[in-house]
Amino acid sequence: MGKTYAVTKTIQEINAKIKSGKAVVLNAEEMIEMVRKSGKEKAAQEVDVVTTGTFSPMCSSGMLFNIGQKNPPVIKCSNAWLNGVPCYGGLAAVDSYCGATESTEDDPLNKVYPGQFKYGGGHVIEDLIRGKAVHLKANGYGTDCYPRKEIDKDITLADLPHASLLNPRNCYQNYNAAVNLTSRIIYTYMGPLKPNARNCNFATAGQISPLFNDPYLSTIGLGTRIFIGGAIGYVLGEGTQHNPKPKRNERGIPLSPAGTLMLKGDMKKMDARYVRGVSIVGYGCSLALGVGIPIPILNEEMAWFTGVSDADIQMPVKDYGYDYPNGLPRTLKHVTFEELKSGEFELNGQQVHAVPITSYARSLEIANELKSWIEDGKFLLSEPQEPILSE
Repeated sequence: MGKTYAVTKTIQEINAKIKSGKAVVLNAEEMIEMVRKSGKEKAAQEVDVVTTGTFSPMCSSGMLFNIGQKNPPVIKCSNAWLNGVPCYGGLAAVDSYCGATESTEDDPLNKVYPGQFKYGGGHVIEDLIRGKAVHLKANGYGTDCYPRKEIDKDITLADLPHASLLNPRNCYQNYNAAVNLTSRIIYTYMGPLKPNARNCNFATAGQISPLFNDPYLSTIGLGTRIFIGGAIGYVLGEGTQHNPKPKRNERGIPLSPAGTLMLKGDMKKMDARYVRGVSIVGYGCSLALGVGIPIPILNEEMAWFTGVSDADIQMPVKDYGYDYPNGLPRTLKHVTFEELKSGEFELNGQQVHAVPITSYARSLEIANELKSWIEDGKFLLSEPQEPILSE
């Protein structure tokens, strides 16, 4: 990790400056220029918070919801569907979970093109946040305390006593750049990949992505307050598939998929601009989600980390045609995020067209929205209550 610098500020001191309107807040893009021109020492002295953002498909997401017991007789839901999307009901009487990648059981697109789905859990979540009515169907086997056996009605988000995004794995710290070395087109969660490496699809927001700006998760842990879906939410801890000890480059940036976060947020306060159901051709459904994390500049080290640029980030190119489905982790090469953003890079003597599945423009918008919340005193930083293992 390198030299550890003495703390020059505390989160409490930064929050006091936010409350008084004196905090200096930069987005991650602006911080790159600050560190380049002035150096990490001056940047640490002058900047209090750096805001980050990402807007990308995050398949490991879903909605935990409660339908309430307003109309007698009451029910214990064994099975539930929202607009035809199956939800998991094995929690309590009227608690269910709607996964973002779950698809409708009778999706008309799947009937014509097997393996393709038009509507799924991510779309249900977006529709509810937009204020639309969705159809709830639920059933139970009936008990003495829960005698009702069926529910069949339209509901809105306002009708639900509780609805939150509860996401097991978001905000991947680095990820694969996907190509296909076989002779046929393949359909993946990274999108369609043309044969013979005629395209490369890649994710993350690069230099403004949250975990590239705090590569050792020094300021992010249980209880960290964040922007999620246009509302205030929290980090619950490490996400599933979290890799705490990846190989890193000289800036501490992982050279492979590494850190992940488990997140939550109140859906009733969210904005559908930052929560979108998506259908990925030939793969299925997912949820595109906006997340922003503030990085407090406590010392020179954090100033240095938040000065990361696209040229500092190296992403592994992987073959999804043969290697990935056969469980082979081979990396064909590393390319910088700067190269990927340019639109093409060289692989095995040929130029490969690179296509992002993360919106950089929307990611920067999220970083700026979070910046304005902090500058307006509407968002305070929080102390992590438990660290996330990162080395």
